[in-house]
Amino acid sequence: MAGSTESETKQKILRSAVMLFNTKGYNGTSVRDIAKKADVNVSLISYYFGGKQGLAEHLMTSFLEGYVGIIETAYMKLDYRTARECFFEAVKGILDYQQENRQLARFVHREITFDTVLVREIMTTYLMKEKFYLARIIENGFARQEFIPQSIDYLIMQLRGMLTMPFLHPQYILEVHHIQPNEEYFKEKYYRQLKQWIELSLCQTSPSWSKKPVAINV
Repeated sequence: MAGSTESETKQKILRSAVMLFNTKGYNGTSVRDIAKKADVNVSLISYYFGGKQGLAEHLMTSFLEGYVGIIETAYMKLDYRTARECFFEAVKGILDYQQENRQLARFVHREITFDTVLVREIMTTYLMKEKFYLARIIENGFARQEFIPQSIDYLIMQLRGMLTMPFLHPQYILEVHHIQPNEEYFKEKYYRQLKQWIELSLCQTSPSWSKKPVAINV
């Protein structure tokens, strides 16, 4: 029972922190603000997370572990699935994951734009892994003649921008385009548009490989 209560308290703190970081900004939010919002003692934030910085680090790393894990899972299926199938699985999985964690996604993607020690560490771990797994899927697509050869770096940069945009700029989508970015229909339509872009810019129209080719190490 005590363990359950401790877990619930941690979740209350995490949810409150994400909400306040998004509305007031990281620098504009104090530990007392978070404790008040979560209705817990201030000392618990230090006890569980080591303070505000530790809390923010926990939020960012836990989100990115799940984010990168989706791409890694798709990459691991290259042995028995086409690169195209793996690539689209990663793209759809990332959109679903961010939609389920949209407030956290907004906070993390926004914080990544700042040059801090934590962000540099994240760049050298999680974001390099993101690039590695996506690049390997794309390289396999080139080797199997599924994908049109092109710059992998620029392709990943373009893709990443489109994957994160709806969650980094929901207010722009709502106020300028009068579309509800939090609705399920938006995510599904956005994915269809993104898939069409990928098909046109990356995928070969007449592949010469079999449905489930032998894995190629590149």
